[in-house]
Amino acid sequence: MRIAVLAVGRMRGPLDALCADYGRRLPWPVTVREVAESRPLGTGERIGREAELLRKALPKKATVVALDERGATPSSAEFAARIGVWQDRGVETLAFLIGGADGLEPALRDAADFVLAFGRMTWPHLMTRFLLFEQLYRASTILSGHPYHRA
Repeated sequence: MRIAVLAVGRMRGPLDALCADYGRRLPWPVTVREVAESRPLGTGERIGREAELLRKALPKKATVVALDERGATPSSAEFAARIGVWQDRGVETLAFLIGGADGLEPALRDAADFVLAFGRMTWPHLMTRFLLFEQLYRASTILSGHPYHRA
């Protein structure tokens, strides 16, 4: 299984380094595709344009997980179990979508195979990327029986 992280915005600095560190530890190959709309657009237009860019970046036949504050809030163990099921079912690519500052277009979110939230709080989209990488690493350790996750 491959992991694709498709995100609005460019990550630089310490969070980028942390994501890269967790990404190197994962047992699955990971690609990050950053998209951005630089034209000054209204909120609705910008969200729509970001959705277009994310759709174009989606690998074919990917199982899509949208990150959104309205999504399910599984425990780390439940998230790991879900990833394990996808892996056992032969999912070729697991694609995670992270919207921009105003979130994902509702139609893009609703079309996802799963909608995931990191709690009910709103997180900056760049912080969300770091949280995703840490939880992917945690899931891999749970699935392998490694003691990193001490539940």
